[in-house]
Amino acid sequence: MKKVNGFALGVLVAAVAALVGSVAWAATRGDGGGHGWTMNRYGSGMMGYASSGRGKPVRDLAGARRQAERFADRLDLEVGEVMRFANNYYAELEEKGRPATEVLVDPSSGAVWLEYGPAMMWNTRFGMMSDFRLHGGSGMMGGEMMGGDPTWAPTTGVADGDVSAAEAERIAAQWLRRASPGATVGEAEPFPGYYTLHTLRNGKVTGMLSVNASTGAVWYHWWHGRFVSMDA
Repeated sequence: MKKVNGFALGVLVAAVAALVGSVAWAATRGDGGGHGWTMNRYGSGMMGYASSGRGKPVRDLAGARRQAERFADRLDLEVGEVMRFANNYYAELEEKGRPATEVLVDPSSGAVWLEYGPAMMWNTRFGMMSDFRLHGGSGMMGGEMMGGDPTWAPTTGVADGDVSAAEAERIAAQWLRRASPGATVGEAEPFPGYYTLHTLRNGKVTGMLSVNASTGAVWYHWWHGRFVSMDA
């Protein structure tokens, strides 16, 4: 996969810096097994469910699912698909069987937070630009820190504000023809404000990307690293 522009790198740097160095509010609670957990808030819709100094490594998909479920419980959501990548675990959160948002699980600590990119910036219900609030409180990281253009957007053939799942698949395939010749895309899953699709090669998952439901902009999830395994 070809490198994305400097904006994408800036997004990850800003997000990681906020996650590591900023805590807007925290409510510590006892969780099963005597471990302390903290729900940290980093802005409108950007929060992390992180171990408070005693996190344990997540060694498999089942462990990642358990961590994601703890996060999902706070939002009255359920965990759907879970994937293992070289850099992190990924989990899809659902609301009544429909995709709601996406989170990452840190393999070394079990910390969970909203995924970088589309889940933060495009999600109209749970993202940084939404009106979503979790237990109130104000954040230290505003949307302007992660503003800018996405990785790529089509210049023609997109009806503003009305990108269908079929159109999202066509746009994603168009982007892949240029960025990774020979790769294909799976089915477009509709999250609030965008679609997420698996990227495939010879029918096997290699990664994922998202397409904005209003503009058709494409954002490749480059932060995952190599795909390892998944369950659903």
